[in-house]
Amino acid sequence: MRKSAKMKLLRNIHVQFFLFSALIAGLIGILGVIFPQLIHEKIWNIYFFILILSLAISIMSGSLLKSFSENFFNIMVLGTVLRFIASLVFITILVLPEIENIILFIGDFFTIFLFYLTFDIYAFLSTLRPISK
Repeated sequence: MRKSAKMKLLRNIHVQFFLFSALIAGLIGILGVIFPQLIHEKIWNIYFFILILSLAISIMSGSLLKSFSENFFNIMVLGTVLRFIASLVFITILVLPEIENIILFIGDFFTIFLFYLTFDIYAFLSTLRPISK
């Protein structure tokens, strides 16, 4: 593969998303071995929920932006609100049966949530740069 083709592939937001997700999964695996007391037993449920939720919201936002590009800010806020509501529902469903180490569960959840939210903000800003020029 040519160098320019590789660079073009690495600039694709979906490729960046999956590389980022692999990095997060690797960090979870490494921390699970080195510091098992910091990782909740349901960490992979949390990880895959946030991974699927982020992917679904990015696909939804992308399709909405194609149809309603003038409502860019509203669509991005909608995605953030949906992510937050879905996260609260997920936490409620898993916490209601009284799982062990609720504080650790919520701490792990929001750590991963914040990593993906940071990536979402990065993607949001990289989308704004070409529009502002």
